[in-house]
Amino acid sequence: MFTYSAGRAEVAVIGAGHAGIEAALAAARMGLDTVVFTINLDAVGNMPCNPCIGGTAKGQLVYEIDALGGEMSVAADRTTIQSRLLNRGKGPAVQSKRVQSDRAAYRLYMKRALERQENLRVVQAEISMIEVTEGNTPRVSAVISTLGARWECRAAIVATGTYLKGVTVVGDVFTPSGPDGMLPADSLSGCLSRLGVSLMRFKTGTPPRIHRSSIDFSRLELQPGDGHIRPFSTLTDEGELNRIEQTLCHIAYTNRTTHEIIRENISRSPLYNGSIHGTGPRYCPSIEDKVMRFADKERHQLFVEPCGRDTDEMYLSGFSSSMPADVQLRMLRSIEGFENAHVMRTAYAIEYDCADPTQLTSTLEFRDISGLYGAGQFNGTSGYEEAAAQGLIAGMNAALTIREREPVTLTRDSSYIGTLIDDLVVKGTNEPYRMMTSRSEFRLLLRQDNADERLCEIGRAAGLLDDARYKAYIEKKEAVEREIYRCRHTFIKPSPELDAILEAAGTTPAEKGAMLSDLLKRPQLGYNELAPVDPTRPEISSAAAESAVVEIKYEGYVRRERDDAGRMRHLEEKKLPDDIDYNSLAGLRLEARQKLSAMRPATLGQASRISGVSPADVTALTIYLGMR
Repeated sequence: MFTYSAGRAEVAVIGAGHAGIEAALAAARMGLDTVVFTINLDAVGNMPCNPCIGGTAKGQLVYEIDALGGEMSVAADRTTIQSRLLNRGKGPAVQSKRVQSDRAAYRLYMKRALERQENLRVVQAEISMIEVTEGNTPRVSAVISTLGARWECRAAIVATGTYLKGVTVVGDVFTPSGPDGMLPADSLSGCLSRLGVSLMRFKTGTPPRIHRSSIDFSRLELQPGDGHIRPFSTLTDEGELNRIEQTLCHIAYTNRTTHEIIRENISRSPLYNGSIHGTGPRYCPSIEDKVMRFADKERHQLFVEPCGRDTDEMYLSGFSSSMPADVQLRMLRSIEGFENAHVMRTAYAIEYDCADPTQLTSTLEFRDISGLYGAGQFNGTSGYEEAAAQGLIAGMNAALTIREREPVTLTRDSSYIGTLIDDLVVKGTNEPYRMMTSRSEFRLLLRQDNADERLCEIGRAAGLLDDARYKAYIEKKEAVEREIYRCRHTFIKPSPELDAILEAAGTTPAEKGAMLSDLLKRPQLGYNELAPVDPTRPEISSAAAESAVVEIKYEGYVRRERDDAGRMRHLEEKKLPDDIDYNSLAGLRLEARQKLSAMRPATLGQASRISGVSPADVTALTIYLGMR
């Protein structure tokens, strides 16, 4: 192919979805000359699935992105049309914020963010080739587009989402396509394979979009937003955010008729007749998969959510499908309130190529190709938030490595981002990976209220966290410390008012009074309920108050998890040299030798989490390190 010199950059980002955006912004904000490529400029920041940000464990990821200096948190706040705190009735370890975003506004916001960013150029082009230099460890030297434009670079970040050899599936209709009818990226997979990158074939899906006027909302359950909205980002004015008019969402249900239609036509489902070969997500199955797998359930819950303020498209969350279009219509119109539904966009499944993430290190750089990074769905994950988190880390580490600084490796006890990356590079995945609170053994430490406390210093040290965010973090940190100290040293005297508060909360009276911190440890009592008997309470932000109360109320549990994390950190601090010959190491079982040789873990902690490495193998490695 004829090529020509189109330019030079230090970092080239392939893809401008949620991973590519964060990667490009991170590298550029850290002062590196960066270029980001996208097949279509109108698809920058596109939300091909549900236009929402956050959710269980995903909300924590968005707060962590903000604490490190990323953009998704700001964009989500700026485009919020409804906000809800999930798992409000449960403990803070599993509470997560979720917002419905205006899809078009989000996309335009992100495109503008890239366009305005210093050190960053945005180019519409499909990258078909990554050039590497020859040697013991190949090194990225350039990327080349299908039109022959060659860009020299020192690092390339692959963030191709679901575009690599993308094929959309509706019944027996298979169409080479990216999401939302965009062109697929058909060339890069072959190049990656030639470079030795092991690829997998995954599948995901999306529900139909329904015209608002064709839905009878009077027959659906109402789902309003929260009365008070807590921002994702410290850059967002909380008062301004709470002045927006929130849109309404609704709940619908499938029924026996819906399930009968699905069962009668299951042989036409490409998921069940063998037409689809890609592996789909376990925790976000299609509606036909849910009906077949959970045959005893009489109905499945569906969420009816607007795609934006200036559109009549409604998203039917929980109804993703690859059934033929005629079957989809029958299924849809069997649902109460959707008898006259007008389908604006038919549901589809999409198959795509992605990389086996065990080829990556914890910095998201490919182990055997220097300067090549992976991020987002290309690494086998699903979800906007997982993608953005990886993009941020990949962009940050590419910049740090080029500047000859130590890259950032987040640990499992520091963040959900660290847990996500560790799961990918150590355990791998045989299906689209989704972040959940249950994946973390330290979820009480990794709450969304303390993401800044855990990660702001890391973002600041890397040169990514700006002054405004860092100042907000310091002010909140000091406020939390002061309030914890005050609560532990404030005695609430006995009084009829205190007795009334305790009685109303259903807890025992404090006849002799009590320390404020001891009252807060009672599960029935919250911070606001005690305000009438707490005259020394200072003016404090709701975010700082929440963090202080959680630290007090769950003090014993938090201390226990921190102790557990300390013991794990001991293993993480034991580095495994790159030159270990595992095959000749005495005391290791054959399976452990094979797994360790293939994955080359960086620490003893990582080695202990590899499937097939037993505690006895870890002991053998510990003895070896001691002798060495």
